[in-house]
Amino acid sequence: METTVVRPKGKNRMSIESVNTLSTDRIRNIGIIAHIDAGKTTTTERLLFYTGKIHRIGKVDDGNTTMDWMEQEQERGITITAAVTTCFWREHQINIIDTPGHVDFTVEVERSLRVLDGAVIIFCGVGGVQPQSETVWRQATRYNVPRLVFVNKLDRTGSDFYEVVDQIKKKLHVKPLVLQLPIGRESEFNGVIDLIRMRALTWDDSVEDPKLGYQTMPIPQEYIDSAKKYHDQMLELLAEVDENIMDKYVHGKTVEITEIFDAIRKSTIQNKLFPVLCGASFKNKGVQPLLDGIVDYLPSGKDLPPVTAHKPDTHEECKLKREKEENLSALVFKIQVDPFVGRLCYVRIYSGELKAGETIYNATRKKQDRISRLIRINANMREEIASASAGDLVGVIGLKTAATGDSLCEKKNPYLLEIMHFPEPVIFMAVEPQTKADEEKFMNALRQMSNEDPSFKIREDTEINQTLISGMGELHLEVIIERIRREFGVNINVGRPQVAYKETIRNIVECTGKYIRQTGGRGQYGHVELKVEPLPRGEGVQFVNEIRQGRIPEDYFGAIEKGVNIGLEINGKIGVPIIDVKVTLCDGSFHDVDSSEFAFEMAASLAIRNAMEKIKTVILEPIMKIEIVTPEEYVGEALADLNARRGQITSLEPKPGQQIVWGLVPLAEIFGYATVLRSLTQGRAIYNMEPFEYRPAPQEVVVKLLERYGNNNK
Repeated sequence: METTVVRPKGKNRMSIESVNTLSTDRIRNIGIIAHIDAGKTTTTERLLFYTGKIHRIGKVDDGNTTMDWMEQEQERGITITAAVTTCFWREHQINIIDTPGHVDFTVEVERSLRVLDGAVIIFCGVGGVQPQSETVWRQATRYNVPRLVFVNKLDRTGSDFYEVVDQIKKKLHVKPLVLQLPIGRESEFNGVIDLIRMRALTWDDSVEDPKLGYQTMPIPQEYIDSAKKYHDQMLELLAEVDENIMDKYVHGKTVEITEIFDAIRKSTIQNKLFPVLCGASFKNKGVQPLLDGIVDYLPSGKDLPPVTAHKPDTHEECKLKREKEENLSALVFKIQVDPFVGRLCYVRIYSGELKAGETIYNATRKKQDRISRLIRINANMREEIASASAGDLVGVIGLKTAATGDSLCEKKNPYLLEIMHFPEPVIFMAVEPQTKADEEKFMNALRQMSNEDPSFKIREDTEINQTLISGMGELHLEVIIERIRREFGVNINVGRPQVAYKETIRNIVECTGKYIRQTGGRGQYGHVELKVEPLPRGEGVQFVNEIRQGRIPEDYFGAIEKGVNIGLEINGKIGVPIIDVKVTLCDGSFHDVDSSEFAFEMAASLAIRNAMEKIKTVILEPIMKIEIVTPEEYVGEALADLNARRGQITSLEPKPGQQIVWGLVPLAEIFGYATVLRSLTQGRAIYNMEPFEYRPAPQEVVVKLLERYGNNNK
């Protein structure tokens, strides 16, 4: 049998000078995204190893991987924050963002997807399409991100490649394009069949140095029929989206390999098909073909449509070419306080060029800022560069006012890019420093954490004189509290976690707010008239300006919106934020001397308070989507317990020797559930859950909440 050893081709390590001269079509901005424990960080570690970025493979269990560089990530064995790095394969630059899999840190996935050109979605060969897998897939669909699928852990007991492909079809309602088949199952897995070139790729477990590559050989006899079947299925799917292949396939002509590659790339970029590769990252199998797939199938910025932006003043839509020669447009997608370089902004450049030392314009804040340094980010390592252009992800030092979601551009050519959407917190707790001396450090730490993480909120409850922090789950807040203790040296007293209820409204009201103060000198005058109306669930808060020109100067519109948001934050029946409302500024007046931003902020807040006297509100509670995997003999106990928690069973999925229970349950009923489930099933069941939606709370819950919190905001 003829075999060939295949080693990486081309330069995988490039100088900074050659990196800066790379054309946009040779840059891939990709994310590694998946459910928790599907193997994202392990796969990323192998990608870096095979591209020559690192020379020793780290292990998640040992806490020494490149991308999990935070102390808590290494201790807990999970990814907490999205880490960025750059590597090179076949003379292409690949910017990789390794994202968390735990639902508590879904904001890291959300903002990463906003700036990516493509994504590798990893599915566990045993777990298949799990709850967080569906969530990240929906997030990628929202941002229209082309995806490449990698079915991992095929060396594990219970893995089933074909079952995972079937789940992708049924649960995600998309067309997976199978490009590889596994050779061997579970512990016998040792290679893949390349359905494009119709050959086998195998890895030898006895070879100590994984960098020696893989062997290519003819397809083993027992796999030939299956390979031909899936090769034909691949061509049929490509024929549906490519006329040239359709013509050749129908007339029995040979389809050239280059034509197949072109059709796969085109259909992937258009999100019509999703290529499926497979392997076992921990055993170093399937990683080099995955790197080839990233280069061959996922898009560069040049392959995507022009960037859609808007002029800040006129809201006129603009289309910007994703080229270095175009006007500058860039987006701040993450803020990080770095112990070595200070405030570091992660920036995606869509068009134009950024240079160290130049002054740029923040169109969101309407302020100018100066770039002191540009950094190429490699996890927690920094490499200074002089410039970066369209298609690149870089770190920027020196931006004092920038926040997540801000648009950067030139002042003479200002552009606003699409805003980023973040989920509402579902849990909160009271916190305070243990000593009075630490109060200033404590508040500074909270502000820095809030700047870094848009899903982490801070609120002062003046009635009970407490600081309340809220986030996406117990683990989310636990990690933040531990970071404050370690990074800022502040010891904290922490209250019990509480459910973050919300309120919404059922009727339309019009309201007026006036703030008038006269103190002998210059006074304060602000007057607004608002209309407040309900929005569909999940729409958040919308502020619309329909005021007639000249009634209120434009300089005060930002203050009015701020006052509206403050009013909605504190004026609910039980003192929780009001969501899913549209507030329209209809009219108002100003004073040439006495009007100020403060006066209009107060007027808008007062208007919302006045509106609440006439508005009918509904208290909403967070509902969680839960997946329970339990042995068959305990499924009855698990179902009975879930029903007792006001849970709703949505489906049951039988597996050999076990059952998967899918359901919806109020977050208020699920605190401490891990201990209960272990007790019910003798420690043999596991569960995952994620936020699903907010729903009206039942009357008995509303009564208890009004008794407990009803006087807090009076």
